[in-house]
Amino acid sequence: MTRQEQKESTRARILEVARLHFERDGFEGANIRAIAADAEVAAGTVLLHFTDKTSLLHAALYEDLEGVIERSLGAPSRGKLLARLCALVRPFYAYYQERPSLSRVLLRESLLAKPPWRERFSEQAQTVTAHVVKLVEQAKARGELTPATHAQVFATAFASFYYLALIGWVQEGVPAPLPLFEALMAQHIGAASPG
Repeated sequence: MTRQEQKESTRARILEVARLHFERDGFEGANIRAIAADAEVAAGTVLLHFTDKTSLLHAALYEDLEGVIERSLGAPSRGKLLARLCALVRPFYAYYQERPSLSRVLLRESLLAKPPWRERFSEQAQTVTAHVVKLVEQAKARGELTPATHAQVFATAFASFYYLALIGWVQEGVPAPLPLFEALMAQHIGAASPG
C-alpha cells in the first residue's frame, strides 16, 4: 500500500468511526480523543485530516451526500415530472431516515455551515438544482407545464419543499418526508400545468 493509499484509508476509517460517534453521542457528546481511539489513531492524526470536530462532521456529511447525489442523478428518470422529482429525492430521504439521530445533528450543523463547507454544500445543491431545471424544461417540452413556467423558480420551490419535508420529519412533525414533499410538489405542479 502506497503512502497516499494509507493516508486515504486512515481518513476513511476516521470518518466511519466519527459517523458512529455522532450518531450515538450527538455532536456535543462526541469528542476527538474517543473517535481517534476507536479509529486506532492518535488524536493528532485526526486533526491532521480535519481541523476540528465541526470539520469532521461536515466531511462525513459531504462525502455521504456525494454518493447519494451520484446515485440519485445516475438513476433512470421515467414518468411524469412528479414521479421524476420523487425519484430524485427518494435516495436523499432514505439516507437521512437510515440514521435519524445523526440526521438531526447533520442538518443542524450543516445548514448554516461556514466556509469552506458552506461553498462545498452549495455546490452540491447547485448540482441537484441544475438537474431539476433540466427536468422542468423537459416537462415543459412534453406539455406537462405551461411554457411560462420559470424553471429556476420551480427549482427553488423544489428545494424549499425538500427541506420543509425533511425538517418536518427531523422535528417529528411528519412520519416520513417523502409523502409531504410529494403532496407539496403535486400542488405546485398542478398550478403550473396547462388548463
